[in-house]
Amino acid sequence: MDKRTFLKTTAALAAVAALPSSLWALAKNDRLKVAHIGVGNMGAADLNAISSHDMVDMVALCDVDSNYLAAAKKLHPNAKTYTDYRVMFKEMSDDIDAVIVSTPDHTHAPASMMAMEHGKAVYCQKPLTHHVSEARAMRKIAEDKNLVTQMGIQVHSFYDYKLATLLIQSGIIGKVHTVRAWSPKNWGYDGPEPKGSDPVPKTLDWNLWLGTSAERPYKDGVYHPGNWRKLLDYGCGTLGDMGVHIFDTPYNALKLDVPKTILNECRKPTGFGFPENNIVTYEFPQTKFTAETLKWVWYDGPGAPKDHEDLKLPGSNTAKAESKKVKEATLDEKMSLETKVEGDGKLPDQGAMFIGEKGRLLLPHFMQLPRKIVDGKYVDISEEIAAISKEHNLGEPIRNYDSEGEKHYHQFVDACLGKDKCTAPFSYASRLTETILLGVIAGRFPNKTLHWDSEKAKFSEDEVNALLEAPYREF
Repeated sequence: MDKRTFLKTTAALAAVAALPSSLWALAKNDRLKVAHIGVGNMGAADLNAISSHDMVDMVALCDVDSNYLAAAKKLHPNAKTYTDYRVMFKEMSDDIDAVIVSTPDHTHAPASMMAMEHGKAVYCQKPLTHHVSEARAMRKIAEDKNLVTQMGIQVHSFYDYKLATLLIQSGIIGKVHTVRAWSPKNWGYDGPEPKGSDPVPKTLDWNLWLGTSAERPYKDGVYHPGNWRKLLDYGCGTLGDMGVHIFDTPYNALKLDVPKTILNECRKPTGFGFPENNIVTYEFPQTKFTAETLKWVWYDGPGAPKDHEDLKLPGSNTAKAESKKVKEATLDEKMSLETKVEGDGKLPDQGAMFIGEKGRLLLPHFMQLPRKIVDGKYVDISEEIAAISKEHNLGEPIRNYDSEGEKHYHQFVDACLGKDKCTAPFSYASRLTETILLGVIAGRFPNKTLHWDSEKAKFSEDEVNALLEAPYREF
């Protein structure tokens, strides 16, 4: 079945089999039966966070890597195990209430769509999908079936990000006309496609790992376990990895929809890996919290961000920290959300800067308070922070990722139990993901401004539209 048929079929199923929201408003004493697809690396962290909720029973575990599956099984000995999520749904759909999807990006939509076809609540890791067409299809089926959904952008529920959203919406720097955001992480690859093949490890089902993507020979260390993020067929580059986290607060605070134009300044496409350095410029239509148009510039890769006056901090002669020799980060460092704290006068390693009529607001990524800058000087906003925190019952900031990180997951569980609402449902996450993916696509047409028609879901530049979707391989 090709992707177009797959998406049409699932949408049709959603239309005729819509479920009432009360299905997920379970009785207070009921427990949530959860299945988890993808339990290695970030999936292992997701598994620990979801299962830490007192009302969760982990009933099924699924992974194409038997080593990951065995490790998860030790933690949840009563859960059934599978290598193929399709078999899992066929055998025990009636015993599952909610599904967590923590696979590589290219499997997010196929696994999530199948879960939603079966009427399951879904928590899916970011970015929501690998293709724009999938993001729109997932939003539709979630809405048609009235399902509880959440995208895995756990810092969305952190104190500093909620605070920054409320500060911007209170008008602390007036109407915002520019956002600059950055991450020096490198989930790109400028080298050639590897030649030949290696024996597939006995612990890995390579066919199931490829899933709906095109068939390709296995090469040790190139795709599995983590480097798939660098590659066109499986990941979304640094923009799709860290950009989702760092875009989230400005996107949410300014109540943005999708952009009108996108420009990616990067190297020429190779057809295999994402560019290691990108400067992506978006233009968004006006909202209540922006100027007539909003300019958004994203920088990623070694050395990011590029020097700019908007990023110059008090006490600094340049926008960036002192130049230093760039060292390739380890896999664990790349997968970490944390950023190091820089001294005064130095930009945080990762973050965003809002530029408005009445100054700038710096938002480090993450677990650091936002700071206001006016006329080259920091301005004390402690009173504003205290007032907003009190008005919105934000509590005190807690600088402990282990405890704070669980909140976003627990919010999803509580929403399934009818006790809360998700703050990153697919209705929101699909638009944020679409925005990110448009920038990723622009990297295939470097230094060319692309024009996006949201209503028609197509670019004005016809040659670009083929990248909005891809055929699904039968596997």
